[in-house]
Amino acid sequence: MTILWDVDTQFDFMLPDGKLYVPGAEETVPAMQRLVDAARGAGLVHVASADDHELTDAEISDEPDFLTTYPPHCLRGTRGARKIPATDQEDPVPLALEPVPDRYLEGREFLLLKKNFDVFTNPNTERLLERLDPDEIVVFGVATDVCDDAAIRGFLARGRKVRFVEDAARGLDDERVAISTTFWREQGVEFTSAEGIVATF
Repeated sequence: MTILWDVDTQFDFMLPDGKLYVPGAEETVPAMQRLVDAARGAGLVHVASADDHELTDAEISDEPDFLTTYPPHCLRGTRGARKIPATDQEDPVPLALEPVPDRYLEGREFLLLKKNFDVFTNPNTERLLERLDPDEIVVFGVATDVCDDAAIRGFLARGRKVRFVEDAARGLDDERVAISTTFWREQGVEFTSAEGIVATF
């Protein structure tokens, strides 16, 4: 089974007027929409992660280092925290930081909310991944060198096969992107395009 894993495609990251805009992210929107539409048409599971911040979160700082702390972004209840229309889900199961009963880990769409760039800081992520038990995970979203990297390293550490959709992702820092993608390649991650992956759904 293949699942689509959508990383943080939220207004604050994706659009030039966003609070933590990833340069060029808006250029990836057509590829992202193609992935989501194709997955929906094929009945594939679509898991999305989303930052769900409050001003008191440890990651939020007025003097960010852009490594472990960032300016206020994706604040709960704001436009910036919403997913862009191209990747929006129809009726996802929302999974916040409190573990939920197993009966809720059923469905085609899931939304993993997080306070940290690493999606595995949400305890429901591990449980959902084990329950879905995919043969491969198709990853896209932003930012390549931060949240994508944390997710992919987490998948690799758990022995999962990963395919990364290059034209549906953008990074914050070119040097860090190069470090991340080099590591992924060494670990067997397959790099593909939206067109290439959609043909396999």
